[in-house]
Amino acid sequence: MHKSVMLNEAVKALNLKENGIYVDATLGYAGHSSEILKRIRRGCLFAFDQDNNAVEYSNKKLKEISDNFIIINDNFVNMKKRLKEYNIDKVDGILFDLGVSSPQLDEAERGFSYHQDAKLDMRMNKSQKLSAYDVVNNYPKEKLTKIFLEYGEEKYSRNIASKIVKYRKDKPIETTLELVDVIKSSIPAKYMKLKHPARKVFQAIRIEVNNELDVLKKVLIDALDLLNVEGRIAVITFHSLEDKIVKYAFRDATYIDKKVRGLPVIPDSFLPNFKLVNKDVISPTEEELENNNRSRSAKLRIIERIK
Repeated sequence: MHKSVMLNEAVKALNLKENGIYVDATLGYAGHSSEILKRIRRGCLFAFDQDNNAVEYSNKKLKEISDNFIIINDNFVNMKKRLKEYNIDKVDGILFDLGVSSPQLDEAERGFSYHQDAKLDMRMNKSQKLSAYDVVNNYPKEKLTKIFLEYGEEKYSRNIASKIVKYRKDKPIETTLELVDVIKSSIPAKYMKLKHPARKVFQAIRIEVNNELDVLKKVLIDALDLLNVEGRIAVITFHSLEDKIVKYAFRDATYIDKKVRGLPVIPDSFLPNFKLVNKDVISPTEEELENNNRSRSAKLRIIERIK
């Protein structure tokens, strides 16, 4: 069963008001949403997910708590536009949990897992055209190399891309375990002993298929604009590329010009509209790390609108 990462920390980070309007940008299987809904008895929760299975499951789960929610079956990149349909221009908090949910990983047919055999897929939104199969079998070697290096931080990117291109000349790579075998044949044996050899490549392909980094950059701009004064955004990331995007977006939003930074009193017009709630990232507790292995790379950042 899916365990929400940093559940208590994330809910606390939003500084919930009983009558507030909140957005769970990554509904998943309603772990965070359930806790938010329990605390906003006179408020409303809007939750986004493009996965039909997650929407169906979470709708039932949330109805057991309250009716004060609306699930929007869409990518969170469309948050601003979709909220406008409900006459919502401002909200009191937004949560992003950027991890792939355990059921998606555990359902072999979704093609996210390198432990189980399935058709190469990895689409969060099953109705979109681009899948992992297309990336693996149609992208040129240089593009595969770039994706594996930038999105997966895989040091054997070129070797793996070359072997994929060579292999697919004879027949398409159709399944997850076929791809795992190709990856294993591309790297030194000692490298396999450290962590699963396909982990980084599968991550890179998933990011490419779902356009995750570009979507994150865009939605953070919109999310900041949606916040009421005292409203907060909390973001849980799971790898360094996501964390850098959040870190720099929050840094830009809280920037104070060097010319005035040292003044005893900074004119109001030079003060930013936002402040960082935590200057350093918040990491999972030792207890959570022991109980939930998937939390090991999680980082939480929080920002608040102050004017």
